[in-house]
Amino acid sequence: MTATRTPPTGPRRRARRAAALLATAALALTACGTGGAGARTAAAGPAPGGRIPTTDVVSAVRKDPAAAALLPAAVRARGTLALASSVGTPPGATYLPDGTTLAGQDIDVADAVGKVLGVKLVREVASFEAILPALGSGKYDVGTGNFGVTDARRKTLDFVTYVNDGQGFAARSDSPLKKVTALTQLCGLTVATGAGTTFETTLEENRHLCRDAGKRPYEIATYADQGALWISLQQGRSDVVMSTINGLRYAVKQQPGLRFLNEFKRLDVGFAFKKGTPLAPAFQAAVNRLMKDGTYARILAKWGTGPSALAASRISPPERR
Repeated sequence: MTATRTPPTGPRRRARRAAALLATAALALTACGTGGAGARTAAAGPAPGGRIPTTDVVSAVRKDPAAAALLPAAVRARGTLALASSVGTPPGATYLPDGTTLAGQDIDVADAVGKVLGVKLVREVASFEAILPALGSGKYDVGTGNFGVTDARRKTLDFVTYVNDGQGFAARSDSPLKKVTALTQLCGLTVATGAGTTFETTLEENRHLCRDAGKRPYEIATYADQGALWISLQQGRSDVVMSTINGLRYAVKQQPGLRFLNEFKRLDVGFAFKKGTPLAPAFQAAVNRLMKDGTYARILAKWGTGPSALAASRISPPERR
């Protein structure tokens, strides 16, 4: 924004005030990072002052010998698995105020699965867009990051599902958008989204719809840092955010001047693995065990995502249509 513009009033002024606070919080979290990918994503809290739940729902989980027996013998002998975690916004994964402790639905589910299988998860924070290629190269055994199961991804990766989420939209309260049911409603606007996500893919693949309708295509602004994404919306550099349904619902509750628009498409979300992994049956059995003993329901209740519960975990199911 330039200094020569007329000072904003009403909802826009409140939105910018909130953006300034959000920027301060994001910078504070970045300062607590440890460098590398972790530092880049540490600024991803959804809003200043948002309380992140810390209820312990994992420590009581016990090893299930039947599920653990499904692990490859080499993994059981080693007792560890290399896990890459993408850190973005609650309820998926974020940092607590200390800037180093991870919390979120993805964190709790993964930790609980590790306990069921009797293995230690050696977690490394990595950027969302780097995890899936690294799985293929063998750098990590498993990845989490609210990875939606799509037919395109299933060609090169395996998944074990643990929740249903999907694609949605949010905008400032002063936006004329009320509900996005067709991407042509975004023509001429700037859409902010995460880099390397299914949202970016959906937007890129459908930009032609605006041209086909004789309208100016929407612009796509991608961000690796979720804090910067929300600041772009609050400051008016983008008009709408496309992201996870659960993440958007959580974020708009924390940030003033924003509102959730609607769900656009549902997707199952799962642990991601290299194609042909022998780990999938064990992870599936572990997730189903958590569903049976009530841990799964407690985790989702903690993060307010109960409506996204699955009845059972599946291995690489077809993309939801």
